[in-house]
Amino acid sequence: MNKRSQQNVLIKGTKDGLTLHLDDACSFSELIRELETKLSLNYRFQENDPLLAVKVHIGNRYLTDAQKEEIKELIRKKKKLVVDEIVSNVMTYDEAKQWKDEHQIETVAKVIRSGQVFEVPGDLLLIGDVNPGGKVVAGGNVYIMGTLKGIAHAGAHGNSRAVIAASVMKPSQLRISELVSHAPEEYTNEGHGMECAFIDNDEHIVVEKLHVLKKQRPNLNRLEGGL
Repeated sequence: MNKRSQQNVLIKGTKDGLTLHLDDACSFSELIRELETKLSLNYRFQENDPLLAVKVHIGNRYLTDAQKEEIKELIRKKKKLVVDEIVSNVMTYDEAKQWKDEHQIETVAKVIRSGQVFEVPGDLLLIGDVNPGGKVVAGGNVYIMGTLKGIAHAGAHGNSRAVIAASVMKPSQLRISELVSHAPEEYTNEGHGMECAFIDNDEHIVVEKLHVLKKQRPNLNRLEGGL
């Protein structure tokens, strides 16, 4: 094995287990040979040794499912090693499309009436009202240029950093990720103008004046100034 090939696989121990950095420029067969050699030379386990989690970083290399399975199987041959994750910088077409959809702002001008559900994969900018019994759902943030009287669900796919903002906040229910908040009586009866809802550090949904959003979500720059 030449000097270069010996640098194709770097193994580092961490408090959580092992991290493998696999070179993304060499051939896959060369990578597999070196990985097998280094694991055989450096890791000999006893029966009572604890399991070690392994995180594999493959950089800019694209691996098929079969190649990923080959790497996992090679590591699993060392009885005490368990593959925790394979991390890649490369996105598949489907992954890229999903990312685009989830980060896209969909603008629609309509009224969401009772019994209607309007859902988008990314951010929603609704120019109109959500009437009682109506519901809007977004994978990202919900911005309503109108009165929110029904249900708004932001971060529907698990994004707890998502926010809900409305010109007039009179919701029957607010949902962000998995958290649910029923609006207090003062909101359903009176309503409040230009407010936003988000999950605070105590894992509660809170409703504040819109200007608070800049402090709570400093990276939220796309639409916060437009409501």
